[in-house]
Amino acid sequence: MTESQGTYEQPHSYSAPVNPEWPPPPPYQPAAAAPEPARKRTRGPMGLLAAVAIVAAAVGGGTAYAFQELAGKDTVATAGSTTTVVPSSKKGDVAAIAAAVSPSVVEINATLQNGSSTGSGVIITSNGEIVTNNHVVSGATSVKVRTSDGRSYTAEVVGTDSSKDLALIKLKGASRLKAAALGDSGGVQVGDTVVAIGSPEGLTGTVTSGIVSALNRDVTVSTDENQGQGRDDEGQWPFEFGGREFNGDTGSSTTTYKAIQTDASLNPGNSGGALIDASGHVIGINSAMYSSASQASSSSDAGSVGLGFAIPVDTVKSDLAKLRAGSDS
Repeated sequence: MTESQGTYEQPHSYSAPVNPEWPPPPPYQPAAAAPEPARKRTRGPMGLLAAVAIVAAAVGGGTAYAFQELAGKDTVATAGSTTTVVPSSKKGDVAAIAAAVSPSVVEINATLQNGSSTGSGVIITSNGEIVTNNHVVSGATSVKVRTSDGRSYTAEVVGTDSSKDLALIKLKGASRLKAAALGDSGGVQVGDTVVAIGSPEGLTGTVTSGIVSALNRDVTVSTDENQGQGRDDEGQWPFEFGGREFNGDTGSSTTTYKAIQTDASLNPGNSGGALIDASGHVIGINSAMYSSASQASSSSDAGSVGLGFAIPVDTVKSDLAKLRAGSDS
């Protein structure tokens, strides 16, 4: 090889100059493998149904427990209960109301020292507590009750309150009876549809209907045991209203209460029965009715003329503790 051709050198890699003041490079670390993305769990129809079923079971179980606690045999059913007396689609339907509430209304026959008394009553507990009028059982030596399905029971008078014309009786050996749902008479308005159920003239389970004609009527009735339904020739119970006496002399011992007035037909025997609102809740205990027979010489002229009165159910509820305690006043 001649000098003119020069020399040939092998190629080599380039090295950068190193500054002695620079820190040494970090040791080599292999890159960690990236984690695989988590698989998203898809919830199909069965998964959704299972989740809903678990939630429903939890809520349903709590509701059932609460209902059992509130629906004890000595507990009075009220309009605030979870059970519906009449479906909303049947609200105001007289046939539906009658079918639902008739099993909770009974016929009462009381034997008195001077005769007998026939009236009605409302079952308020499944073990046979029944609310009725004081004048139906006042002075009774024995009380017999017949339910809507024809069963007969002997009853004892637990407590009476002549100042409100209310009484509480208890059936002997009764269980699993259908208790009526007690409503709220404070929410009743004039013109509301009402249904009356009772045993006029001993005709058990008779149903009539009408409206609320007026509220807070002052009605005066006798507290004398010798007065009351079935104790005079006409079979009427005497009362005073608007300064006049109806159906006979009330006597010297009387009491006055605020009543719901209704044009639903009431007749002798309806006393102590139920006045019911459009939803099937009891809003009053029927207690007095005007009869044209009070002005006639013959009882054949007796009958309803659309002027009846009921004790508000709020009065009944506030008096229950006293009646259960065995008050006799």
